[in-house]
Parts: sequence; structure tokens; C-alpha cells
Amino acid sequence: MPDDALSLTFSALADPTRRALLARLAAGEATVNELAEPFDISLQAVSKHLKVLERAGLITRGRTAQWRPCRLETAPLTEASAWIERYKAGWDGRFDRLEDELRALQEQAHEKGNNDEQD
Repeated sequence: MPDDALSLTFSALADPTRRALLARLAAGEATVNELAEPFDISLQAVSKHLKVLERAGLITRGRTAQWRPCRLETAPLTEASAWIERYKAGWDGRFDRLEDELRALQEQAHEKGNNDEQD
């Protein structure tokens, strides 16, 4: 199992249940029981998902007496987004150049068609 931060983040985000848990925590902290409510899985399964999210640094768990709320931690998401954005910028540039090239080819074809009509 990977242990670098970015791999842990993407691995944690690969599961739809974990993404749903993060989406719920984006609205505010919640207990494990509150997080488990909408899911048709055991409390133990939800706890396992939360451990994966916690290991990836995507959540933290508070310790207020008996109440242990889970909180979203956005730093790993920011790092993952920045990593994706670097590659997106490169691809956007490539697509822009491709679009320019295709436009030039279309203009050449159009000019050739006009020249053929005049001959």
C-alpha cells in the first residue's frame, strides 16, 4: 500500500463511500453515528472508511469528552488539486495548439476550395 501523501489521498478518494463521507463533512463536523446514518452499511464499515480517510490526512477526530467529532482537513485536497492542475495546464496548452492547427488546416482547405472553383 502506498504511503506518500498524494497516493494516500487519491487512494482514499477512489471509493464513493469515502467521497460521500467527505462531502458530508464539508458541511460541518459530525460523529461516526451521524456519518453512518445515510449508508446501508455497518457502523464498523463506516469506521474502516474513516480510518482510511484519517490515515490520508483528509479528516481528523476530535476528543471532547465522549463526543469524538470528525472534521474535514482540506490540505490534502488542496495538494491533490494542485497536482492535477499542473497536468491540466499542460493539456490545456496542447489542446489550444491542436485547435490552432486544426483551424489553420480548415482555412487552407477553404482557400484551396475557393481557388479550385476559380480555375
